[in-house]
Amino acid sequence: MKISYNWLKEFIDTDKTPQEISIILTGTGLEVESLEKVQPIPGGLEGLVIGFVKECVAHTNSDHLHVTKVDVGGAKDLQIVCGAANVAAGQKVVVATVGTTIYPTVGEPFGIKKSKIRGEVSEGMICAEDEIGLGTDHAGIMILDEDAVVGSLAKDYFKLNDDYMYEIGLTPNRADATSHLGTARDIAAFLKIGIKKPDVGEFKVDNTSRTIEVVVENEQASPRYSGLTISGVEVKESPKWLKERLAVIGIRAINNIVDVTNYVLHELGQPLHAFDADEITGGKVLVKNYAEGTIFKTLDDADRKLSENDLMIGNAQEPMCIAGVFGGAKSGVKTSTVNIFLESAYFNSVSVRKTAKRHGLKTDASFRFERGTDPDMTVFALKRAALLIQQVAGGKVSSEISDHYPAPVAPFAFEVTYKNIDRLIGQEITHGEIKAIIEALDIKIVNETADSLSLQVPPYRVDVTREVDIVEEILRIYGYNNIHIPTQIRASLNNSQKAEKDTVQNQISDLLSANGFNETLSNSLTKSAYSDNLDGAVKILNPLSSDLDVMRQTLLYSGLEAIAYNQNRRSADLKFYEFGKVYSVKDDKYSEVQRFSVFITGADAAEQWNQKQKPVSFYNLKAIVDGILQRLNITDFVVEDATCSKLAFGLQYMLNGKQLVKFGPVGAGALKKADVDKEVFYADFNFDLVLNAVRKNVIVYQEVSKFPAVRRDLSMLIDKAVSFGQLRQIAQRTERKLLKEVSVFDVYQGDKLPAGKKSYALSFIIQDIEKTLTDKAIDAVMQKLIYNLGKEAGAEIRK
Repeated sequence: MKISYNWLKEFIDTDKTPQEISIILTGTGLEVESLEKVQPIPGGLEGLVIGFVKECVAHTNSDHLHVTKVDVGGAKDLQIVCGAANVAAGQKVVVATVGTTIYPTVGEPFGIKKSKIRGEVSEGMICAEDEIGLGTDHAGIMILDEDAVVGSLAKDYFKLNDDYMYEIGLTPNRADATSHLGTARDIAAFLKIGIKKPDVGEFKVDNTSRTIEVVVENEQASPRYSGLTISGVEVKESPKWLKERLAVIGIRAINNIVDVTNYVLHELGQPLHAFDADEITGGKVLVKNYAEGTIFKTLDDADRKLSENDLMIGNAQEPMCIAGVFGGAKSGVKTSTVNIFLESAYFNSVSVRKTAKRHGLKTDASFRFERGTDPDMTVFALKRAALLIQQVAGGKVSSEISDHYPAPVAPFAFEVTYKNIDRLIGQEITHGEIKAIIEALDIKIVNETADSLSLQVPPYRVDVTREVDIVEEILRIYGYNNIHIPTQIRASLNNSQKAEKDTVQNQISDLLSANGFNETLSNSLTKSAYSDNLDGAVKILNPLSSDLDVMRQTLLYSGLEAIAYNQNRRSADLKFYEFGKVYSVKDDKYSEVQRFSVFITGADAAEQWNQKQKPVSFYNLKAIVDGILQRLNITDFVVEDATCSKLAFGLQYMLNGKQLVKFGPVGAGALKKADVDKEVFYADFNFDLVLNAVRKNVIVYQEVSKFPAVRRDLSMLIDKAVSFGQLRQIAQRTERKLLKEVSVFDVYQGDKLPAGKKSYALSFIIQDIEKTLTDKAIDAVMQKLIYNLGKEAGAEIRK
């Protein structure tokens, strides 16, 4: 949100500098993200001076140019060649001297240089209105009044005052601060000074010749609707002061009527809408809902299909405006408009928010209505706008104010105790200070006891409805920096041995980052084209685009998109990991699961002079997966072939019947969807299951054994269907105490073996932590292994 420093000072009397006001605003919760000096028009007329044309003669080599001598208050007169037809001796004009950059109303800025024009030297430029950004007139040069002082700065003559613009990061709860008045309230409360609201005492109804009936059919969506008619206005360009005031906060001037409604919106926070009264057929304004599918053309010439839940402003025949959101193409103010109906309403915030989202519209009005405007401001804002319109466009107020307000919004009433204020703030504040802050925030104290205050909070403070909210208000105005930090800190130790999610995540991140991986963070919204099961996808009702219309069901495609982005920029060797949630719906029940993914593609190491690059393989990924599980001490898993359709092949580790992780090369179909043309290896962990497994780990201290370990190897013939995982499980069940490790170091399949068979060579590490193993004990273990492998897996030992 943008706020003007000069505009703020119309509400408060203070000599605080823009920088000091910035600190105050940030301290009270309206964080100033930037503060910049703003000039009412581009360039601020820097380098332009008032000059006097002493001589003006026709150019000898041109039938339309003139050669002039101009006094600009310097030691010598300037010779300037001018092409304007109205230039003449004796005029006071605006001169751009050599070295000045001027900013025309239309076109790019350009610099003034000393030059020769058809043989005559030109030492500057006599300016037209549009050439220096003061307007659009290009009929000739600007001719100033006689009282203009030669040599003085043009910015002083035109009374251009520099301003400062605050960019405030407004939080959604601060609906009250969406205007200069609301922002000024916080400053006034902090400085303990009064606030000045615009004077509307001169408002009067001139006649009732143009009364328009207002009928509110949907009072729930429109609790208050106010309006009046102004006849005989002249729609034209806004005066300079109005255009400059809006320009400072980035609002483009349109015409004097629309500019006034924008001005009041940013001044008071009350959205207004001006209708061409002659387009209101039947002399009646209807606030109602229309039938589902009704077509309505908005100001941007787009045909929009209305929902039956969209609140509309219509006339006796058709809708004219989407209430609180956007105007219609027909009923808006045009250059031919003579009579206007001015609307000032209080609309239901939920209704406006849903309508704006449904149609993908975001306007200054909907921004404020969605957060909650002040129901008590509608009539005041009408009077303020009517006076301004009469000032800049003429006209007569030709109706009484129509104010439909059947159920006035009551203030929020509750009690706050001094004890709770001190307890929550952590420091005792005097009762007088507390009451002064509360009253400065426009909150009424209706009753007071020694221990408590009974309060009435105005309806526009939609964020202050409880005792704790009042404490927050007191604290932010009192000043967070004024709260003393105690020298003694009390804390309780957490004796829980359960691993925290962040701890486990950091362990995995540290391991992978130390091995050359980069962490990615991607959007949870993705496109439905990635989904293999759209019925199970969580769909977005009002997606920003077709590429963001569902919640992701897997982390695969976000990783592939990152890989495609990097590969398209000649970065092919990639290692990524990501923590994130995936979402699904089944039988109207929504679920979200924490997942963790790993991606590798390209070469396994950077190019070096002494070794060739090798592409990453399935076994590189398996080493990473096993390393993560080993780091977390998760060992009791079962190895199976992966069944995931998105993998070309792979493995999955099962823990207590649930899939702990699946990994392998990504299938061609998934790669094609993400426009990836290189092989990618992918691992997908169920992070919730990983976390539960880690929390069940029991940490036991054990000394490193001083007794040696022994290795024995077995070569065996087995069926092709038998996996290494099955063999390892059989071996671990056979000898739980002495067998420490089982691994495969050779695999052979070929025509020299019987059909359907393969050869595995396994190594077994055997160790007794209490004594040195004897050959007899080792042989006993190996015999048991040979027997059980043959019995359960059909293994034939090769000798």
